[in-house]
Amino acid sequence: MWPFKKSVSSLQESGMFKGFTDWHSHILPGVDDGIKTLDDSLAVLTRYEELGFRKVWLTPHVMEDYPNEPEKLKEVFATLKDAWKGNVELSLAAENMIDNLFDERLSSGQVLPIGDHGQHLLVETSYFTPPMDFEEQLENVMSKGFFPLLAHPERYQYMAEKDYKHLKEMGVLFQSNFMSIVGAYGDSARKKLEWLLDNGMVDLAGSDVHRLPLIDAMIAKSPSKRKYLDALLEVAGKSID
Repeated sequence: MWPFKKSVSSLQESGMFKGFTDWHSHILPGVDDGIKTLDDSLAVLTRYEELGFRKVWLTPHVMEDYPNEPEKLKEVFATLKDAWKGNVELSLAAENMIDNLFDERLSSGQVLPIGDHGQHLLVETSYFTPPMDFEEQLENVMSKGFFPLLAHPERYQYMAEKDYKHLKEMGVLFQSNFMSIVGAYGDSARKKLEWLLDNGMVDLAGSDVHRLPLIDAMIAKSPSKRKYLDALLEVAGKSID
């Protein structure tokens, strides 16, 4: 008897996007390295509606390379929201790099929190090295009344299993990119996400979409194992509110 491998549905065929909330995207046009034009933003949102997305958080970069101020982002968001006539709900937050200017932005209140009650802050670090005062900065976030939500933890090359466990003990939430599970960021990120899912550490999922062609290419692919697709399906229905 030949050992046939059980087929695994693609992300699109799995139906995981029906009612899905995308907690991390770069769809707000012309503000960072993501979508550049209003028309392209509307095209992504139209595709989202076709896939069954319920809501998307627009989370442009706030960092030294893209020193986006909240008021300017709100203006661009208002333009996009006015132009969008579809049913996918739009909300504005930001992806905050823990860099040399992070403490200044946090202390002055120049941040856009995520979540319907504004209780969380989406943060990221360099992929290669942690900030020297990483733990202190996370504690600062908490002291300001926010819960840290770490973007794409599986992509940080410097993090090991003990680091993830420690962050969880601190009360940090994890937002993983669903495209990691199909190898969009390489085998290392995929394996780390599988481990995080195995250990129930992923709180929310997002696309981190920067370009429509990339997301279409990735959602057509299949995870290596059905159990990780099932775990992602569970995460897709989660909320922090």
